[in-house]
Amino acid sequence: MPLDHPVVSSLLPVVLLILVGVITGKMRLIRQEAVRDLSNLVFLVLTQALLFRTMSSVHVQDLDFAPVSLYFAVAAGLFTAMLLLQGASSKAAVIALSGTFSNTVMIGIPLVGLAYGKDALVLLFTLISLHALVLLTFATVVLELLSAREQSAQHDGPPRHPLKSVGLAVRNAVVHPVPMPIIAGLLYAQTGWGLPDVVDRPLQLLGNAFGPVALVLVGVTLSGAAIGRNLKGALAISGVKTLLHPALMALAGYLAGLRGMSLTVLVVAASLPIGANVFLFSQRYQKAEDLVTASVAVSTVVALLTVTLTMTLVPLIAG
Repeated sequence: MPLDHPVVSSLLPVVLLILVGVITGKMRLIRQEAVRDLSNLVFLVLTQALLFRTMSSVHVQDLDFAPVSLYFAVAAGLFTAMLLLQGASSKAAVIALSGTFSNTVMIGIPLVGLAYGKDALVLLFTLISLHALVLLTFATVVLELLSAREQSAQHDGPPRHPLKSVGLAVRNAVVHPVPMPIIAGLLYAQTGWGLPDVVDRPLQLLGNAFGPVALVLVGVTLSGAAIGRNLKGALAISGVKTLLHPALMALAGYLAGLRGMSLTVLVVAASLPIGANVFLFSQRYQKAEDLVTASVAVSTVVALLTVTLTMTLVPLIAG
């Protein structure tokens, strides 16, 4: 496969950034003790800037939500199935998110842009504008509910009322580092004011740092993780993410009557490897950290083959 192939040119920089992190961690230039602080930097600062700036120029009336809604329905169905199969625990919620959350920005944008052109990017940007809001908020509500149940089981006393648990879960999902900047940016966009240069430029610089820093951080964490012990699980999750997810999207899209570029973009988006946000999610909640870290790395390498396979087969059903 030539180096200028869209799949290789999109995925290779991601693999190299993770490798830089592994080498940095092995040389102890960044110690494992600092990973939590760096994770907070990425999750609480860089992510905020990226999400707010992205949403600050989104006008709801210009977006076509019909195909994207089907994408999220497929993701929700797969998430629920993975959650139930693993026993509906907070750890299972993080693993289920790994099987459904794609790297739509760092890999998806250059890949779709190079392979399918500007028109395809319009649909991808519509998906990206809601991707984190829908999937991470959904996962947060589920995880908060499961965490509340697990905490109640660990302590004596009367169990918390289900409605109270739901209320707390929704509150924690909304008052959260991911949905808040998305909602704030979307509301600001509707004013039509635009971001002044003095605000936009720093947000752009911070947002641009998100992808590289997050991927290097994955590598640093990977350098201290027992990847051999987690390799089997990482391969299984990678298979779900890069093979089962796009297969389900292709089937659902075909049955729903989607064809052409709309179906192609959504299937390719579903085939992308696990996004770095899942790694940050696992770090924040301290659930399945080693497994998720290994899965992000393994799915990115595996995607060199699986995404190529998806892009080869999808024209057969997209027409």
